[in-house]
Amino acid sequence: MNGYERRKQKKMENIYNVSFKLFVQFGFQRVSVNEIAQKAKVSPATIYNYFGTKEQLYADMLMNWMDKQLEQYEHILDSRLAFPEKTKEIMLLEAKNLKILAGEFMKAPSSESDGLAKWMEGYNEKKVMPFFMKFVELGKKEGFIHPDQTDEMTIMYFTMYKNELSRYWATSNEEGTAIKMDQWMDLFFYGLVRRTSKLE
Repeated sequence: MNGYERRKQKKMENIYNVSFKLFVQFGFQRVSVNEIAQKAKVSPATIYNYFGTKEQLYADMLMNWMDKQLEQYEHILDSRLAFPEKTKEIMLLEAKNLKILAGEFMKAPSSESDGLAKWMEGYNEKKVMPFFMKFVELGKKEGFIHPDQTDEMTIMYFTMYKNELSRYWATSNEEGTAIKMDQWMDLFFYGLVRRTSKLE
């Protein structure tokens, strides 16, 4: 990457960061390209040159943000933490991210909503599902997920659990939720059955 490309990449990252904060706070409709340009210290023309439209900036920024979240999940999964700790960290991140996605941030322009829904579906299939398959495989290998449980049911269980955690996170004190994560993890891995050891 030459000097020009590095400078362009740095500008784009700055535009992504600024637009993300503004879209999260105010939603798509209430944020203008001029506001983004002013906060990012670039000209509106630069944004139009890089992205063409505000809608395309929104879509590219969303992909950039989601890629970064997935990178964090991958980093946790590849770390030396014990599997329950990895699960705890991933669930906390998911709860925070789902809260963001449920707010103003995801109120895309009506003209783009169908395309965005299809893009999200494709993104989940291409990038998110392979990650969770890797997660399930590791959990089975380390004895924390029953080897006879199907991948489909395991992922469905994880999804139900993180969605409920996200709902609880959104309506209660976040710090208090984080403190209770050990209880959440006990219920996630062992249900209401008295815990003894890893699955046999």
